[in-house]
Amino acid sequence: MENKMFCYQCEQTAGCTGCTGNTGVCGKSANTARLQDELTGALIGLARATEGNEQLVTEEMNQLVLEGLFTTITNVNFNDETLKLLIDKIEDTKKKLVPNCFTCSDSCGRNNNFDMSTLWTTDEDIRSLKSLILFGIRGMAAYAYHASVLGYTDETISKFFYKALFAIGMKDWGMDKLLPIVLEVGKVNLRCMELLDQANTTTYGTPVPTTVPLTIEKGPFIIITGHDLKDLQLLLEQTKDKGINIYTHGEMLPAHAYPELKKYSHLKGNFGTAWQNQQKEFDNIPGAILYTTNCLMPVKPSYADRVFTTEVVSYPEIVHIGEEKDFTPVIEKALVLGGYTKDQHMTGINGGIQVTTGFSHGTVLSVADQVIEAVKNGDIKHFFLVGGCDGARVGRNYYTEFVKQSPADSIILTLACGKYRFNDLDLGTIGGLPRIMDMGQCNDAYSAIKVAIALAEAFECDVNELPLSMVLSWYEQKAVCILLTLLYLGIKNIHIGPTLPTFISPNVLNFLVENYGLSPISTPEEDIKKLLNK
Repeated sequence: MENKMFCYQCEQTAGCTGCTGNTGVCGKSANTARLQDELTGALIGLARATEGNEQLVTEEMNQLVLEGLFTTITNVNFNDETLKLLIDKIEDTKKKLVPNCFTCSDSCGRNNNFDMSTLWTTDEDIRSLKSLILFGIRGMAAYAYHASVLGYTDETISKFFYKALFAIGMKDWGMDKLLPIVLEVGKVNLRCMELLDQANTTTYGTPVPTTVPLTIEKGPFIIITGHDLKDLQLLLEQTKDKGINIYTHGEMLPAHAYPELKKYSHLKGNFGTAWQNQQKEFDNIPGAILYTTNCLMPVKPSYADRVFTTEVVSYPEIVHIGEEKDFTPVIEKALVLGGYTKDQHMTGINGGIQVTTGFSHGTVLSVADQVIEAVKNGDIKHFFLVGGCDGARVGRNYYTEFVKQSPADSIILTLACGKYRFNDLDLGTIGGLPRIMDMGQCNDAYSAIKVAIALAEAFECDVNELPLSMVLSWYEQKAVCILLTLLYLGIKNIHIGPTLPTFISPNVLNFLVENYGLSPISTPEEDIKKLLNK
């Protein structure tokens, strides 16, 4: 039976093999999947056209590549019409770059886009390595996009996107040529996360530990979800003195820790839990919802009239806020809906009424002496980095149980939306330090890396010799580029789950196991015992 589509880029892919029917697990249709493949093929065609024409590449072209890659991340764009417009924009750009190629009879291939179906059906090891490259640069493009919104770009990063896209389109490249590029994705993504960290902290200040309430106060309110801090800042500015409260959702939670955003008194708290619960948590809420990046699930009729999108996020028949960033429709909807008539005392999944965030590398390293002393005294015996993407697949309660069962003399570092499995737990403190430290969004894996390197230097050892273990959850492509960064840095014995990526072939997996000790999660009890005795 012929596949209607093929997509295996996220953790929840159907049957742990690939979505092939009329609709993917994420909710996108087979036609949307086809258009996303066409869009990717057009980007590869654009990369081919830049070869030998590097001097003609513009900032606008670089931004178009970011937008195109970001658009194809899971749970970003469900709108066929916007995908078609973006494909046309890429084609127009390519024609301007190499106008003569479209009337030339030479077979150089510059005017040819790449047929993605040939990738999905090629040798499984080649497909695996190219998928790692493709999904990795999709995730990295999101980080580069957020940095560029704040005015931060890097030519090295921009050039690498073309290099990686070109490599994906090379039919005769084997594992010897592709594997170095896989690791280069990790190297360049490290620089990309550093750039975004610089952009965020320069613009909004160094995050500070902040306790965030989960109560939703009575009156009009707007929920903002996603990752883009610039959109939040603009929304806060436009809602000043309008009697509207702003609540973060999902990966926007760490925004509460930035000094320049904390100063807005109507940034009140956090709504709900992780992204995959939104269809239940947003059901008939009397407030407006603004999506700034991925994590959009198919919108239900009970709240469709109060959903708004911006940036690359798009959904059919949903109002989109364009480049002018006029959030008037969102504000007006919030005022009309009116909010709750009395305070709503909500909780996290474990019953907690508040969560804490803001433990970036700037904060943790500012008390490095305290941390080092606690380790030397034996108060802190182990660090666990338990973080990554959350999702709905059965088995993700593993991360809740892992944290609950972690020894009382251990610190839990966390980041990304996977923390919602346990961030409302009260595990107490060690030497004045909280046992759970939320380091921020998924891109703030950079903070964890900075802390790990600083500790290794303090104890004059290799990072792999630290009493530090990484237990990661993954869902989409930003987790892929972070994993590749960790592998590039030589970090070993990472545990990953709830399942291993479908797009990693047995041979590539064996390479990762033999060279990096990559391991699937088992049970909290077994893994804690194993990691404490590594």
